[in-house]
Amino acid sequence: MRRFMNFVAGAICGAAIGAAVGLLLAPTAGEDLRNTATERIIAFRDEIQKAYETRKAQLEAELESLRS
Repeated sequence: MRRFMNFVAGAICGAAIGAAVGLLLAPTAGEDLRNTATERIIAFRDEIQKAYETRKAQLEAELESLRS
């Protein structure tokens, strides 16, 4: 389990460093890049929220069927 957590921590750190380098070396203007990044982050957050709600509804329905 510890090796897995180390891997996850390394992956997250690598992703953060890669994102920072990508932002610094991007060919677009700073304002445009920030707007694009913000839009993508919001879209990703909304997608995660929708997936969470869908899965939660599925699990609640499964739990209710098991209780019956």
